[in-house]
Amino acid sequence: MSFQFPALPYAYDALEPYIDAKTMEVHYSRHHRTYFDKFISAIQGTPLAEQSFEAIFSRVSELNPAVRNHGGGFYNHNLYWICMSPNGGGQPGGLLAEAIRCHFGSFDDFQAAFSEAAATHFGSGFIWLSVVDGRLEISTTGNQDNPLMDVVEKRGTPILALDVWEHAYYLSYQNKRPEYIDAWWHVVDWEQVEQNYLETLQQ
Repeated sequence: MSFQFPALPYAYDALEPYIDAKTMEVHYSRHHRTYFDKFISAIQGTPLAEQSFEAIFSRVSELNPAVRNHGGGFYNHNLYWICMSPNGGGQPGGLLAEAIRCHFGSFDDFQAAFSEAAATHFGSGFIWLSVVDGRLEISTTGNQDNPLMDVVEKRGTPILALDVWEHAYYLSYQNKRPEYIDAWWHVVDWEQVEQNYLETLQQ
């Protein structure tokens, strides 16, 4: 089995006041753990257990829906966690900053477009910054889908994920998703996002 449940890279209270400790604990130890457990149950004893996320998601439309839903939930949260840090916020630098300026005009324009996509996304899902055919693209997916899957319109390699399921923010922000989005920018780990971006350039 090639999949393991990763440790959270910081304490539950590390992202306060932007994301509260109770939300982090419930989100990680219950929601994320359940996605992992059910994904493993769905693939255990099959060839999928030794394949990569990329290989599995590239043909997820042909597979058991549990692989799409729970595998997506496991992968999506893995990216969501590592793209946040108690030392996050601010703006990216290096090649990622250059790419954002090239594809969106400015960081402020990118941030506004990403926030708008997140605030107006209907229902549960994720908001993505992905590399699509060499370009940076913002997209949204419902439920636990992601841009690696063959079921989505805009496919690419995700480098940044924002979870807009209500369980990601409801304890602190209730129905005020835009406030959660504004707070989330304070914890985005741009060094990690740039590392994710640089890895796509090497593929």
